[in-house]
Parts: sequence; structure tokens; C-alpha cells
Amino acid sequence: MQLERLLHGQGFGTRKACRALVRAGRVTVNGAPCDDPFADFDPAGLTFTVDGEPWPYREKAYLLLNKPAGYECSQKPIHHPSVFALLPDPLLARGVQAVGRLDEDTTGLLLLSDDGQFIHRLSSPRHKVPKVYQVTAKHPVDAGQIDALLNGVVLRDEPGPLAALACEAVSQRVIRLTLAEGKYHQVKRMLAAVGNRVEALKRVAVGGLALPEDLPEGGWRWLGEKELELLASRK
Repeated sequence: MQLERLLHGQGFGTRKACRALVRAGRVTVNGAPCDDPFADFDPAGLTFTVDGEPWPYREKAYLLLNKPAGYECSQKPIHHPSVFALLPDPLLARGVQAVGRLDEDTTGLLLLSDDGQFIHRLSSPRHKVPKVYQVTAKHPVDAGQIDALLNGVVLRDEPGPLAALACEAVSQRVIRLTLAEGKYHQVKRMLAAVGNRVEALKRVAVGGLALPEDLPEGGWRWLGEKELELLASRK
């Protein structure tokens, strides 16, 4: 693939702008400077730098972000900054989208991608991909409330009861709640339906992929092949 086309596909501007980057000596490929925008490279396993910043070639972008509180999962936020402000410009130019949404006050694991099929598979209720939340409640969560969440609660404007796939106590006021849907404010509404209230909410896993403990809030990273396989897992 010609270098200018490669850079363009990775979000570094128009073909003309990418040619200018290369001719200005701002690009290296596999550690070696390259000033020929038409030089051909095999993109598989290729790493390049732009202005000294390393970038691995990715045909499709699969990202994990540790969402902080106070950010909206929208490219046109209304009341808070957008999570997309936490990503570098080339990823935005590629058109990455959030895989589902987290409320502005919800933290934790947020996936992003420019692969439409990937986004649909993980966000569509039909595929029932489990999502695990750490829920801090205002009041102690008793066994009766946990049983109600597991057996199903009735929410306004929903055709039938919604039940958690799993629910376990972590401490007196903290539970791990696993859901297969992604209804509007679902966790908050389910806790309210059993007579409690959510004080803090963090998504800690999607499919078999857990939020990495070493990824700080606001940080992001590429997903590897093994992590993509974990996302397909139901465990």
C-alpha cells in the first residue's frame, strides 16, 4: 500500500495532506525515515510514526476507554465534555463510535470502534452480550432486593419484567450486577424498582473482557486479538 494512502486510511488527513507530511520528513516507517509518499509497504504488522508519535497500523480500530465521570458519550454533547475529546485526532478522523452509551455520571469500560458490524454485535439486545456493573447503592442491599433483581422487576414503558443475569453482594451497599440489555438508565431504574437508589455506577466488564486495573480514568488503549476473543465470550 502506498504510504500516502496508508496514512490517509489511518486518519492523518486528506491524501494531499498526507503527501505533505511525508515530504516534510515527519514520518518514519518501521523505524526508518521515509520521504516518498508513494513508497509501497505491507501494512500487516507495520508501525509508523508521525512527528515522533508511534502508531501501529490497524485496518479497523478497536479501542477500550476507561470513562471518567462528567463526560457524555456523544459527539455533540450538551451539558458535559464528550468522551471523544479524550481520543487523539486521527482516531476521530477515522470516525470511531461508542459501542453503546454510558450516562455522564457512569464510569468504567467503554468500547469504541469504526467497525459497524462489531458495534452492532456488541450493542444489539438481540445478541445478549453480558455487561457487568459495580453498583454502589444509597441504602444497604438486602437478600430480598437481590432476589427481586434476579427474578425480574417491572419498569415503566417496558413490555415485561427485566431480570439481571447475575447479582451478587460485594459489601453492604455494593453489588455486581450483570445485564444482557442496555435500556435507558436501566441499572438506576431497576434499583429504584426494588426500593433503593444508585449512588455510583461503574461498568467493569463486557462479555468476557474486564476493565484493566492498570488503565487510569480517561485513558484508552487498542484492543488485542485475545481481548477481542474475550468480548465474544459469555463468561
